[in-house]
Amino acid sequence: MKYRNLGKSGLRVSCLGLGTWVTFGGQISDEVAERLMTIAYESGVNLFDTAEVYAAGKAEVILGSIIKKKGWRRSSLVITTKLYWGGKAETERGLSRKHIIEEIVRAMTHVINQGMAMYWGTSRWSAMEIMEAYSVARQFNMIPPVCEQAEYHLFQREKVEVQLPELYHKIGVGAMTWSPLACGIISGKYGNGVPESSRASLKCYQWLKERIVSEEGRKQQNKLKDLSPIAERLGCTLPQLAVAWCLRNEGVSSVLLGSSTPEQLIENLGAIQATVLPKMTSHVVNEIDNILRNKPYSKKDYRS
Repeated sequence: MKYRNLGKSGLRVSCLGLGTWVTFGGQISDEVAERLMTIAYESGVNLFDTAEVYAAGKAEVILGSIIKKKGWRRSSLVITTKLYWGGKAETERGLSRKHIIEEIVRAMTHVINQGMAMYWGTSRWSAMEIMEAYSVARQFNMIPPVCEQAEYHLFQREKVEVQLPELYHKIGVGAMTWSPLACGIISGKYGNGVPESSRASLKCYQWLKERIVSEEGRKQQNKLKDLSPIAERLGCTLPQLAVAWCLRNEGVSSVLLGSSTPEQLIENLGAIQATVLPKMTSHVVNEIDNILRNKPYSKKDYRS
């Protein structure tokens, strides 16, 4: 496992983390969740991500129960959670004074000063909102965010490749990215439609099915077929190629994996093997860009 600093903070996180959205408390059993966490932990993963809204709070409970059962040292783990959609009552949602303390920056500073957290970051915030939070923190001598959690994969690039690099250089905010396989779209399982056992076949994921069968979705599947020879040449699977592609971006502190089976997790963890990530050269990246044809415009090369 490789480790990177979370933004410009001193916190070291594994470049691959394990997420719990959809899976923990929902799509998989507690036994499978324990197996997944064990595989991740024994592979060197120290970052586990959850949220109070995942499975109505069950994901957090399951995560904590497994850590307690395993007897893992809390100091060896980085646990990230998210606040906002907490409860059903109006006073149980949001980030108001009633929900935690006051407005967001003051609330997060209070949480950290009370020892309830070590760092705080944002999720799905715009660059302008993050910059405003930083400015408020500096103006009132409070603690600014250290990272933004953003969607990033072969078909979603603008924010992580254009907006966040500028924030990293200016205020040290790093990127913790999620959905490297685009909710399974990049896994290759949807090349010939929507399998009955897939996530997109679930009633609550009708939006995903519609995305897959749309004209744009069909174009994406064709591009994935064109990427397959590159994966074969590198000696990896298409999901491993996609995860390694995310990690080739030096501005990404960690990529959160979402797996429903041990086999999927082991495969995705294989993206950092010597046979995959080190081969993600500029030539290979250019090959991928020529197929995707969606590289966002940037004023400067982020890695310069």
